[in-house]
Amino acid sequence: MIANQLALIKRELWEHRSFGITPLAVASVMAIGTLSFMVIGSGFRDVIDMALVGASNVGETERRAMLTGLLSVYTVVVAISMGIVTVFYCLDCLYAERKDRSILFWRSLPITDAETVVSKLLVAMLVIPAATYAAIVATHLLVLLMASVWVEMQGGSAAHLLWNGAALLDNWVATLVLVFAVPLWLAPFIGWFVFVSGVVKRSPLLMAFLPIAVLPLIELTFESHLLVKAIWARPFSIPLFGVDSVEGMMDRAGGGIELREEMVSLAATLDVGKFVSSPSLWLGLVVCGLLAAAAVYVRRYRDES
Repeated sequence: MIANQLALIKRELWEHRSFGITPLAVASVMAIGTLSFMVIGSGFRDVIDMALVGASNVGETERRAMLTGLLSVYTVVVAISMGIVTVFYCLDCLYAERKDRSILFWRSLPITDAETVVSKLLVAMLVIPAATYAAIVATHLLVLLMASVWVEMQGGSAAHLLWNGAALLDNWVATLVLVFAVPLWLAPFIGWFVFVSGVVKRSPLLMAFLPIAVLPLIELTFESHLLVKAIWARPFSIPLFGVDSVEGMMDRAGGGIELREEMVSLAATLDVGKFVSSPSLWLGLVVCGLLAAAAVYVRRYRDES
Protein backbone atom coordinates (compact mmCIF):
# COMPACT_ATOMS: atom_id res chain seq x y z
CA MET A 1 0.00 0.00 0.00
CA ILE A 2 2.70 2.50 1.00
CA ALA A 3 4.93 1.48 -1.90
CA ASN A 4 2.02 1.93 -4.30
CA GLN A 5 1.24 5.35 -2.89
CA LEU A 6 4.83 6.50 -3.25
CA ALA A 7 4.88 5.30 -6.84
CA LEU A 8 1.57 7.02 -7.59
CA ILE A 9 2.75 10.27 -6.02
CA LYS A 10 5.91 10.13 -8.15
CA ARG A 11 3.65 9.67 -11.15
CA GLU A 12 1.74 12.83 -10.24
CA LEU A 13 4.99 14.77 -9.90
CA TRP A 14 6.12 13.57 -13.33
CA GLU A 15 2.83 14.43 -15.01
CA HIS A 16 2.27 17.78 -13.27
CA ARG A 17 5.46 19.80 -13.52
CA SER A 18 3.59 22.92 -12.45
CA PHE A 19 4.23 21.94 -8.82
CA GLY A 20 7.81 23.04 -9.29
CA ILE A 21 7.52 25.53 -12.14
CA THR A 22 4.82 27.71 -10.57
CA PRO A 23 6.60 28.58 -7.29
CA LEU A 24 9.85 29.11 -9.20
CA ALA A 25 8.11 31.48 -11.61
CA VAL A 26 6.33 33.38 -8.83
CA ALA A 27 9.53 33.69 -6.79
CA SER A 28 11.39 34.94 -9.87
CA VAL A 29 8.74 37.57 -10.61
CA MET A 30 8.75 38.80 -7.01
CA ALA A 31 12.55 38.87 -6.94
CA ILE A 32 12.64 40.91 -10.16
CA GLY A 33 9.99 43.25 -8.76
CA THR A 34 11.96 43.69 -5.54
CA LEU A 35 15.16 44.34 -7.46
CA SER A 36 13.41 46.89 -9.66
CA PHE A 37 12.08 48.68 -6.60
CA MET A 38 15.58 48.80 -5.12
CA VAL A 39 17.10 50.16 -8.33
CA ILE A 40 14.43 52.85 -8.59
CA GLY A 41 14.72 53.66 -4.89
CA SER A 42 18.47 54.14 -5.17
CA GLY A 43 17.85 57.28 -7.20
CA PHE A 44 16.27 59.01 -4.18
CA ARG A 45 19.39 59.17 -2.04
CA ASP A 46 18.14 61.70 0.51
CA VAL A 47 14.94 59.78 1.13
CA ILE A 48 16.85 56.50 1.47
CA ASP A 49 19.25 58.03 4.00
CA MET A 50 16.35 59.32 6.10
CA ALA A 51 14.61 55.95 5.91
CA LEU A 52 17.75 54.08 7.01
CA VAL A 53 18.28 56.44 9.94
CA GLY A 54 14.64 56.14 10.97
CA ALA A 55 14.67 52.35 10.71
CA SER A 56 17.87 52.22 12.79
CA ASN A 57 16.34 54.29 15.59
CA VAL A 58 12.93 52.61 15.93
CA GLY A 59 12.41 49.92 18.52
CA GLU A 60 13.03 46.24 17.93
CA THR A 61 9.32 45.44 18.08
CA GLU A 62 8.40 48.05 15.48
CA ARG A 63 11.15 46.91 13.12
CA ARG A 64 10.06 43.32 13.59
CA ALA A 65 6.46 44.28 12.79
CA MET A 66 7.49 45.96 9.53
CA LEU A 67 9.61 43.01 8.41
CA THR A 68 6.90 40.50 9.37
CA GLY A 69 4.40 42.47 7.29
CA LEU A 70 6.81 42.53 4.34
CA LEU A 71 7.51 38.80 4.50
CA SER A 72 3.80 38.09 4.87
CA VAL A 73 3.15 39.77 1.52
CA TYR A 74 5.52 37.34 -0.19
CA THR A 75 3.97 34.45 1.73
CA VAL A 76 0.45 35.34 0.63
CA VAL A 77 1.44 35.72 -3.04
CA VAL A 78 3.14 32.31 -3.16
CA ALA A 79 0.30 30.67 -1.20
CA ILE A 80 -2.38 32.09 -3.52
CA SER A 81 -0.50 30.93 -6.62
CA MET A 82 -0.14 27.42 -5.22
CA GLY A 83 -3.80 27.44 -4.19
CA ILE A 84 -4.71 28.07 -7.83
CA VAL A 85 -2.42 25.21 -8.83
CA THR A 86 -4.22 22.95 -6.35
CA VAL A 87 -7.66 23.78 -7.79
CA PHE A 88 -6.60 23.09 -11.37
CA TYR A 89 -4.74 19.93 -10.37
CA CYS A 90 -7.78 18.50 -8.57
CA LEU A 91 -10.04 19.30 -11.50
CA ASP A 92 -7.63 17.70 -13.95
CA CYS A 93 -6.31 14.69 -12.01
CA LEU A 94 -9.06 12.21 -13.00
CA TYR A 95 -10.47 14.06 -15.98
CA ALA A 96 -7.21 14.05 -17.97
CA GLU A 97 -6.61 10.32 -17.71
CA ARG A 98 -10.06 9.66 -19.16
CA LYS A 99 -9.62 12.27 -21.84
CA ASP A 100 -6.33 10.84 -23.14
CA ARG A 101 -7.41 7.23 -22.37
CA SER A 102 -4.33 6.62 -20.19
CA ILE A 103 -6.74 5.24 -17.59
CA LEU A 104 -6.73 1.97 -19.57
CA PHE A 105 -3.00 1.61 -19.02
CA TRP A 106 -3.14 2.42 -15.31
CA ARG A 107 -5.99 -0.04 -14.83
CA SER A 108 -3.81 -2.78 -16.29
CA LEU A 109 -1.44 -2.37 -13.32
CA PRO A 110 -2.07 -3.97 -9.90
CA ILE A 111 -3.32 -0.68 -8.44
CA THR A 112 -6.85 -0.21 -7.18
CA ASP A 113 -9.10 2.73 -7.97
CA ALA A 114 -9.13 3.63 -4.28
CA GLU A 115 -5.34 3.86 -4.18
CA THR A 116 -5.36 6.10 -7.23
CA VAL A 117 -7.92 8.52 -5.79
CA VAL A 118 -6.19 8.57 -2.40
CA SER A 119 -2.91 9.46 -4.10
CA LYS A 120 -4.62 12.47 -5.71
CA LEU A 121 -5.86 13.63 -2.32
CA LEU A 122 -2.42 13.17 -0.74
CA VAL A 123 -0.83 15.26 -3.46
CA ALA A 124 -3.38 18.05 -3.01
CA MET A 125 -3.27 18.05 0.80
CA LEU A 126 0.36 17.16 1.54
CA VAL A 127 2.69 17.37 -1.47
CA ILE A 128 1.53 20.73 -2.81
CA PRO A 129 1.54 22.34 0.67
CA ALA A 130 5.08 21.01 1.19
CA ALA A 131 6.16 22.54 -2.13
CA THR A 132 4.42 25.77 -1.14
CA TYR A 133 6.27 25.90 2.16
CA ALA A 134 9.64 25.28 0.49
CA ALA A 135 8.91 28.02 -2.05
CA ILE A 136 7.94 30.49 0.69
CA VAL A 137 11.10 29.83 2.71
CA ALA A 138 13.27 30.13 -0.40
CA THR A 139 11.53 33.38 -1.39
CA HIS A 140 12.05 34.87 2.08
CA LEU A 141 15.76 34.05 2.00
CA LEU A 142 16.20 35.32 -1.55
CA VAL A 143 14.47 38.62 -0.82
CA LEU A 144 16.40 39.15 2.42
CA LEU A 145 19.72 38.41 0.71
CA MET A 146 18.92 40.88 -2.07
CA ALA A 147 17.80 43.47 0.47
CA SER A 148 20.96 42.90 2.53
CA VAL A 149 23.20 43.67 -0.45
CA TRP A 150 21.17 46.77 -1.24
CA VAL A 151 21.16 48.05 2.36
CA GLU A 152 24.92 47.58 2.65
CA MET A 153 25.42 49.44 -0.63
CA GLN A 154 23.36 52.31 0.78
CA GLY A 155 25.53 52.48 3.87
CA GLY A 156 23.20 50.72 6.31
CA SER A 157 23.70 47.63 8.46
CA ALA A 158 21.84 44.64 7.05
CA ALA A 159 22.49 42.59 10.18
CA HIS A 160 20.84 45.22 12.39
CA LEU A 161 18.07 46.38 10.07
CA LEU A 162 17.06 43.07 8.54
CA TRP A 163 18.35 39.85 10.04
CA ASN A 164 18.04 40.81 13.73
CA GLY A 165 14.39 41.78 13.32
CA ALA A 166 13.23 39.38 10.64
CA ALA A 167 12.03 36.71 13.13
CA LEU A 168 12.43 34.04 10.48
CA LEU A 169 11.82 31.11 12.82
CA ASP A 170 8.54 32.63 14.03
CA ASN A 171 7.42 33.33 10.45
CA TRP A 172 8.38 29.89 9.22
CA VAL A 173 6.70 28.04 12.10
CA ALA A 174 3.46 29.96 11.55
CA THR A 175 3.71 29.41 7.80
CA LEU A 176 4.29 25.68 8.27
CA VAL A 177 1.13 25.39 10.35
CA LEU A 178 -0.93 27.45 7.93
CA VAL A 179 0.09 25.74 4.68
CA PHE A 180 -0.90 22.34 6.06
CA ALA A 181 -3.93 23.46 8.10
CA VAL A 182 -5.67 25.33 5.28
CA PRO A 183 -5.94 22.29 2.94
CA LEU A 184 -7.36 20.25 5.82
CA TRP A 185 -9.94 22.93 6.50
CA LEU A 186 -10.80 23.18 2.80
CA ALA A 187 -10.87 19.38 2.39
CA PRO A 188 -14.58 19.38 1.33
CA PHE A 189 -13.71 21.58 -1.65
CA ILE A 190 -10.73 19.37 -2.55
CA GLY A 191 -12.94 16.28 -2.38
CA TRP A 192 -15.58 18.01 -4.47
CA PHE A 193 -13.09 19.02 -7.17
CA VAL A 194 -11.67 15.49 -7.35
CA PHE A 195 -15.19 14.05 -7.59
CA VAL A 196 -16.11 16.47 -10.39
CA SER A 197 -12.88 15.57 -12.18
CA GLY A 198 -13.94 11.94 -12.18
CA VAL A 199 -17.53 12.57 -13.28
CA VAL A 200 -17.77 15.27 -15.92
CA LYS A 201 -17.13 14.71 -19.60
CA ARG A 202 -16.17 18.32 -20.39
CA SER A 203 -15.58 21.73 -18.78
CA PRO A 204 -14.65 20.54 -15.26
CA LEU A 205 -13.90 24.10 -14.10
CA LEU A 206 -17.37 25.33 -15.00
CA MET A 207 -19.12 22.25 -13.65
CA ALA A 208 -17.23 22.50 -10.34
CA PHE A 209 -17.86 26.17 -9.61
CA LEU A 210 -21.37 26.50 -10.99
CA PRO A 211 -23.05 24.62 -8.07
CA ILE A 212 -20.82 26.43 -5.56
CA ALA A 213 -21.99 29.78 -6.92
CA VAL A 214 -25.62 29.02 -7.73
CA LEU A 215 -26.90 26.77 -4.93
CA PRO A 216 -26.29 29.28 -2.10
CA LEU A 217 -28.01 31.96 -4.19
CA ILE A 218 -31.05 29.74 -4.62
CA GLU A 219 -31.02 28.99 -0.91
CA LEU A 220 -31.04 32.71 -0.07
CA THR A 221 -34.39 33.07 -1.80
CA PHE A 222 -35.83 30.75 0.88
CA GLU A 223 -34.23 32.87 3.65
CA SER A 224 -31.88 30.07 4.60
CA HIS A 225 -28.13 30.39 5.16
CA LEU A 226 -26.98 26.79 5.61
CA LEU A 227 -25.23 26.47 2.25
CA VAL A 228 -23.95 30.04 2.47
CA LYS A 229 -22.16 29.23 5.71
CA ALA A 230 -21.00 25.81 4.52
CA ILE A 231 -19.72 26.94 1.12
CA TRP A 232 -19.14 30.68 0.92
CA ALA A 233 -18.17 31.42 4.51
CA ARG A 234 -16.00 28.35 5.19
CA PRO A 235 -12.82 29.58 3.45
CA PHE A 236 -12.84 32.69 5.67
CA SER A 237 -13.77 31.07 8.99
CA ILE A 238 -10.83 28.79 9.74
CA PRO A 239 -10.67 28.41 13.56
CA LEU A 240 -6.90 28.63 13.79
CA PHE A 241 -6.37 32.04 15.30
CA GLY A 242 -6.41 32.56 19.04
CA VAL A 243 -7.25 36.25 18.94
CA ASP A 244 -10.68 37.65 18.18
CA SER A 245 -9.57 40.90 16.60
CA VAL A 246 -6.64 43.17 15.96
CA GLU A 247 -7.75 45.34 18.87
CA GLY A 248 -7.22 42.39 21.19
CA MET A 249 -3.54 42.37 20.29
CA MET A 250 -2.95 46.01 21.24
CA ASP A 251 -2.33 47.93 24.42
CA ARG A 252 -3.84 51.37 24.51
CA ALA A 253 -1.77 53.73 26.62
CA GLY A 254 -2.24 57.48 26.89
CA GLY A 255 -4.76 57.54 24.08
CA GLY A 256 -2.30 55.94 21.63
CA ILE A 257 -1.64 52.42 20.45
CA GLU A 258 1.44 50.56 21.61
CA LEU A 259 2.68 47.43 19.94
CA ARG A 260 2.97 44.39 22.14
CA GLU A 261 5.50 41.62 21.65
CA GLU A 262 2.90 39.01 20.73
CA MET A 263 1.32 41.32 18.18
CA VAL A 264 4.25 40.88 15.82
CA SER A 265 4.55 37.14 16.44
CA LEU A 266 2.59 35.19 13.88
CA ALA A 267 3.07 31.93 15.74
CA ALA A 268 1.61 33.47 18.92
CA THR A 269 -1.68 34.19 17.13
CA LEU A 270 -2.21 30.54 16.20
CA ASP A 271 -4.23 28.15 18.33
CA VAL A 272 -3.63 24.65 16.97
CA GLY A 273 -5.68 23.05 19.75
CA LYS A 274 -8.71 25.12 18.82
CA PHE A 275 -8.29 24.09 15.20
CA VAL A 276 -7.87 20.37 15.89
CA SER A 277 -10.83 20.28 18.29
CA SER A 278 -13.18 22.05 15.88
CA PRO A 279 -16.14 19.82 14.90
CA SER A 280 -16.31 21.62 11.56
CA LEU A 281 -12.82 20.38 10.69
CA TRP A 282 -13.71 16.74 11.22
CA LEU A 283 -17.09 17.10 9.56
CA GLY A 284 -15.32 18.58 6.54
CA LEU A 285 -12.90 15.65 6.43
CA VAL A 286 -15.86 13.26 6.53
CA VAL A 287 -17.48 15.10 3.61
CA CYS A 288 -14.17 14.91 1.75
CA GLY A 289 -14.01 11.17 2.42
CA LEU A 290 -17.54 10.64 1.12
CA LEU A 291 -16.81 12.59 -2.03
CA ALA A 292 -13.57 10.64 -2.52
CA ALA A 293 -15.49 7.38 -2.11
CA ALA A 294 -17.97 8.58 -4.74
CA ALA A 295 -15.04 9.39 -7.06
CA VAL A 296 -13.68 5.86 -6.54
CA TYR A 297 -17.09 4.37 -7.37
CA VAL A 298 -17.47 6.45 -10.52
CA ARG A 299 -13.95 5.65 -11.69
CA ARG A 300 -14.48 1.93 -11.13
CA TYR A 301 -17.85 1.55 -12.83
CA ARG A 302 -17.79 4.21 -15.49
CA ASP A 303 -18.88 2.50 -18.72
CA GLU A 304 -16.94 4.52 -21.31
CA SER A 305 -13.60 3.95 -19.54
